[in-house]
Amino acid sequence: MGKKKTKPIVAVVGRPNVGKSTLFNALAGENISIVKDTPGITRDRIYADINWLDMNFTLIDTGGIEPESKDIILSQMREQAQIAIDTADVIIFMVDVKQGLVDADSKVADMLRRSKKPIVLAVNKVDDFKKYMADVFEFYNLGIGEPFPISSVNRLGIGDLLDEVSSHFDKTMAQEEEDDRIKVAIVGKPNVGKSSIINKLVGENRVIVSDIAGTTRDAIDTEITYQGKEYIFIDTAGLRRKNKIKEELERYMIIRTVSAVERADIVILVIDAVEGITEQDAKIAGIAHDRGKAIIIAVNKWDAIEKDNKTVNQFTQKVRQVLSFMTYAEITFISAVTGQRLPKLFELIDVVYENHSMRVATGVLNEIMAEAVAMQQPPSDKGKRLRLYYITQAAVKPPTFVIFVNDKELMHFSYTRYIENQIREAFGFKGTPLKFIIRERKESK
Repeated sequence: MGKKKTKPIVAVVGRPNVGKSTLFNALAGENISIVKDTPGITRDRIYADINWLDMNFTLIDTGGIEPESKDIILSQMREQAQIAIDTADVIIFMVDVKQGLVDADSKVADMLRRSKKPIVLAVNKVDDFKKYMADVFEFYNLGIGEPFPISSVNRLGIGDLLDEVSSHFDKTMAQEEEDDRIKVAIVGKPNVGKSSIINKLVGENRVIVSDIAGTTRDAIDTEITYQGKEYIFIDTAGLRRKNKIKEELERYMIIRTVSAVERADIVILVIDAVEGITEQDAKIAGIAHDRGKAIIIAVNKWDAIEKDNKTVNQFTQKVRQVLSFMTYAEITFISAVTGQRLPKLFELIDVVYENHSMRVATGVLNEIMAEAVAMQQPPSDKGKRLRLYYITQAAVKPPTFVIFVNDKELMHFSYTRYIENQIREAFGFKGTPLKFIIRERKESK
């Protein structure tokens, strides 16, 4: 088992109008990961996957603030800071050089400092370093270390800021890498029974559960041993928020989900059988799909459904319809209350995990590809026909294939999908997405 690289999570906290979204845009550029057939979520700009030089991390925007009064700003900033502290590996605390040091900044700085998380202080809107340096130094008074002057709009100082941010990655991430146990994140809307499933699994197996507080995040990890094998379950239910506005809750849930999914090998999406599958379920599924995780869909509360011999099929079809972008997901019908089919979850987890880390020999892949091409001719455009030279598997988790072709433009999405289907027909790959990278190779004479 190689070391598992978890993508670090960086959260941005700061008062209204200090320029958080400008920093977001500067880093994410226009290439915000909007995946064509994933519904909903990535467009909301709650998070973006950033590739900066050789760094990869997930940037999270902890939420907007409605500036009505100083008190409201402060309480909402505390809320944001709490979200950041709960979920991020590194926190960027952003202040505004033109507004200077504000009381709310100091209060939030105290809270961040006590969290013992790495905090990087970004002083924004410094569009002239010489002119503003004295004002930048004022922010040393916050007591969270060196202020980094930046201008998000002019993209100044961002490199230094990110170097500082990334200097904290290895320390926090290294602790989690050694672990070989299969990590399973249980995700889903509030109240679909995520915690009850974990409690029931723990109960059935009578292990003494040590809640290992997540080394870098405060999600609760539960170790469960089943038939001599250890699994780690990551629960996103976690911190309950008091009477918060629904929208805040949804944002919070999405952020929690991103951080749990990031650490997991396998994601179990729990759906409420009584309520049926919803748009929100699709959003959550989209997070796992975007990140290439293996997926099991567990339809919970199945004991509460009036059934006839068609029920399972009808429900399955409905799920497949709403989650049309992940036809590979495994579906199982369970009940946390009665324990129905819960032990079966472990078998599914094992199978899906094998598939997620499966390697296929290059020779076999090329045979499958040659056969596929013979059965269905590759597309052509203006007299030029697509040619597929060679396919090889470059990575696992998820299985990632590189196909060398004569012209990338000709390799339509639908033809890639066709090749994927042929590979799936041969090897199953149930429960895991497959990734395809198309590379051009000049024709050899």
